[in-house]
Amino acid sequence: MVSSTDIAQRIIEAVLAQRLAPGTRLGEQSLSLLFDCSRTLVREALVRLAARGIVTVSSRRGWYVVQPSHSEAREAFEARRVIETGLIRSTGPVDKNALKRLRQHLKQEQAALKGDDVGQRSYLLGDFHVCLAECLGNQLLADTLRDFTARTTLIAMLYQSNHDAVQSCQDHVNIVSALERGDTATAERLMAEHIGQVQAALRLGTPSDPLADLREALAPVREAEPAAGGTRGRSKKPSPPTPPSDTYLGALL
Repeated sequence: MVSSTDIAQRIIEAVLAQRLAPGTRLGEQSLSLLFDCSRTLVREALVRLAARGIVTVSSRRGWYVVQPSHSEAREAFEARRVIETGLIRSTGPVDKNALKRLRQHLKQEQAALKGDDVGQRSYLLGDFHVCLAECLGNQLLADTLRDFTARTTLIAMLYQSNHDAVQSCQDHVNIVSALERGDTATAERLMAEHIGQVQAALRLGTPSDPLADLREALAPVREAEPAAGGTRGRSKKPSPPTPPSDTYLGALL
């Protein structure tokens, strides 16, 4: 028997695996059929995810996977940087069982890189950060990081990250190696650099003009320049002034 927690977890996993894109509609009826449960359970799961910042609801349109803005993207990466570097800084020696689990996770990442399942690869690369928090003994921060990692995965999909998955996995290897040596200062620095590199690979510059293409298409057409000597005896008709690039669309119609 599926629970609302199970449904929420499956949706989170789908986001981490990049199988649910930003703005995807999550219909209650469709989800209830997929999970073979009542719409009440589905609604409970979606309400939980809304509180965690993964989905949003419109009274007229229904439930949707969030589409983070530029400012929300920056805030999400900054939150992850603070949480993950602070967690490493405050940790003591990492026990053998935790290191064994981390190394096993790295092996799974490396195996996924050799395969063609992009979803599995994406999931494991994101889940490393959750696994690390659990191995460092803070389940509360692990749960928080699961949500933040899901949101930054959506950000990567929305803003077309070109960060190399192989490099990301190698960053994880270096962080675990530093923790294994007991060098938390290096591990903290490597984590800060890793998150910064992932963020830097996103296109989070100034938002583009959503009317740019239409503005260009509807600009007045310039008349062709007359051939040399072709206007003898005629007065040259002045060309219409070209509107500035920031002219409001209504002024062009």
